[in-house]
Amino acid sequence: MSFEHIAGQDVPKRLLQNALRTGRVSHAYLFSGPPGSGQMQVALTFAQALFCRELKDDACGKCLECRKIEHGNHPDLYVIEPDGASIKIDQVRELQRLFSYRSKAENPKVYIIRQADTMTVQAANSLLKFLEEPQVPAVGILISDNGQALLPTIQSRTQRVPFSPLSPEVLMQELSREGHPAALVRSAVHLASGLDSSREVIQQNWFAEIRNVVLQLVKESMSRGNSSIILAQQKIFKTGLSEHLDAFFQLFHLLFKDMLHFRYGRHESIVFIDHLESISKLAITRSTEQWVSYMALAAECRKKLRYNVNGQLCVEQLLIGMSDSGGTITA
Repeated sequence: MSFEHIAGQDVPKRLLQNALRTGRVSHAYLFSGPPGSGQMQVALTFAQALFCRELKDDACGKCLECRKIEHGNHPDLYVIEPDGASIKIDQVRELQRLFSYRSKAENPKVYIIRQADTMTVQAANSLLKFLEEPQVPAVGILISDNGQALLPTIQSRTQRVPFSPLSPEVLMQELSREGHPAALVRSAVHLASGLDSSREVIQQNWFAEIRNVVLQLVKESMSRGNSSIILAQQKIFKTGLSEHLDAFFQLFHLLFKDMLHFRYGRHESIVFIDHLESISKLAITRSTEQWVSYMALAAECRKKLRYNVNGQLCVEQLLIGMSDSGGTITA
């Protein structure tokens, strides 16, 4: 994959391509940033570019070297992932053994360590020695959601490449380009972290269903009050949707926020844009202060859920909180 096809992350891409262009590739990099920001994708593309026979500062994706990376069978690329909860010293020793043999090609060997901050102390110390004295030309890429968690001595011997969260706008553009339904895309990018996570959420059968249930419950609460609790029992707790209450409360929060966007004319920011007509009718039934209070209530219920408070009680608290406010139309 070319750097051009990677969404966002202009700073990391520019830094790495400049290194390739000028021939000043470091012996080790630390890719640090929030989960879902594309570190692994950039790491694999960087490895492709190092091996690529056609381009100097990018991956053509067509030559034999690039295709080997794509298929996961390049002999000079080694990827380490946690064995259970951590990366262990035996894994680093195996890396050192494999990298004791020089590559048959002109390019250096490349190793990628995912979740590098999970290395045991022994593994980190073993890697430190390898970073200082590689036996053959090698380029290391350490990937971590929290680069500060690595040993300071490892941090000082790597070039930091900072990754930033992908904006919802970038995520929506990429996912829409892939052909996913626009309505689901707008919601998923606010629930998930990063492109892969958003894509995974969209592809779940429950996601579109629970999104519709949220809108039904808000309508019911606004009109007939406590009958929404019966609807919730039928739609949520008598189905498998009760397994996704965290997303349920997040969607409520987004829908309440949409009411504020509508009241202030910010239609381009509305997440439930496919239900704009319903939002236009509901938004004026509560004041700005009430919608803000509902957002706080949804956040509170989600927090209680994380502390193992009964899920059904949390849902009922939210629905009763909405219905108690009455349905007086506020201009």
